[in-house]
Amino acid sequence: MSNLEVYNQAKQAAEEICKVAKLKEGDILVVGCSTSEVTGGTIGKNSVPEVAEDVFAGIYDVLTEKKIYLAAQCCEHLNRAIIVEREAVPFSEIVNVVPQPKAGGSFATAAYKHFKNPVAVEEIKADAGLDIGGTLIGMHLKKVAVPVRLSLDHIGKAILLAARTRPKFIGGCRAVYDENNM
Repeated sequence: MSNLEVYNQAKQAAEEICKVAKLKEGDILVVGCSTSEVTGGTIGKNSVPEVAEDVFAGIYDVLTEKKIYLAAQCCEHLNRAIIVEREAVPFSEIVNVVPQPKAGGSFATAAYKHFKNPVAVEEIKADAGLDIGGTLIGMHLKKVAVPVRLSLDHIGKAILLAARTRPKFIGGCRAVYDENNM
């Protein structure tokens, strides 16, 4: 698997989730990425910074053009904290940590390196997400998460799962719902 293939797969996945989730300017896409899984290894065993750079670039190029924020999920060693641009979370409590390949993960490290003003937060409620390699991003999605099938089911050798969110239905049998929010 070449760097260009990984970049192109990540870019395609980002384009598809933006479209299917109807993401708009200012929305947040959370991404968890195991570079170990992308390269055919086991999650948490072989962090690969070069692969993280390719995945990050593919996703970030799409999101930057659309003015959608990327929230990069750290690994379990940092309690799955989130690296994000400060302007995306103006009222969030910032925590003090700088991710590293073996403590935070290579993908979060790449995000921290490339963001203009990166900060770490313990939680976020994103509008959609990409889980590359079984990183368990669900805790960082708004309620209600809706699974989405993309045309890709892998990036490299890592399983790719995607989700969008929708507002909760409330009100019972007499309620009328806005079809645009489904």
